[in-house]
Amino acid sequence: MDRDWGAKTGGGGVASGDHTNIARRERLRQLALDTIDLEKDPYLMRNHLGSYECKLCLTLHNNEGNYLAHTQGRRHQSNLARRAAREARNAPVTAPTVKRIQPRKTIKIGRPGYRIVKQKDPSTKQLSLLFNVEYPEIVEGLQPRYRFMSAYEQRKEAPDKDWQYLLFAAEPYETIAFKIPNWDVDKDQVGNNAEAFSLALINRDGKTLLRF
Repeated sequence: MDRDWGAKTGGGGVASGDHTNIARRERLRQLALDTIDLEKDPYLMRNHLGSYECKLCLTLHNNEGNYLAHTQGRRHQSNLARRAAREARNAPVTAPTVKRIQPRKTIKIGRPGYRIVKQKDPSTKQLSLLFNVEYPEIVEGLQPRYRFMSAYEQRKEAPDKDWQYLLFAAEPYETIAFKIPNWDVDKDQVGNNAEAFSLALINRDGKTLLRF
């Protein structure tokens, strides 16, 4: 009885390593043919011999399919990653753009009118100053503002710790300031509308705030 040795009929033998690599490269080549546009590949160069060169990996290929299979391989992908990392490292750092706020330019029309009244509460005996500042031409939509400024902020006089300044501002008028003693005071905003601003300063210890 004869006996045939080897694989059964219809059975495939174990593929060798070479055959496996060839099959894998063919699959990669077919995938690349379907997804890659060679016209846009910056690393593909065709030389005078009709062969294809990879300018990134410095490799030579016989045809487009062989080159495409190479682009899907480990060497080409590793070189792409290294090149991207090097370009990112060498890229100049651009500082974020800071939008500058342009100051509003308003033509000043002079100082506002004002009146200062010295008052005394008959029950508490507290002294106070009432500042009435008139702004008949104030810019529409704005409200008068005030703040206290220490003697060390101003540049008109030599600083004196015993004095401070009370400033009033409203466009288009010039800012006006009053020099008052540097004492603790209570503030009471008596009135504030588009054309007039009133502020009362009440001394806490009974001393006179301002002498005329």
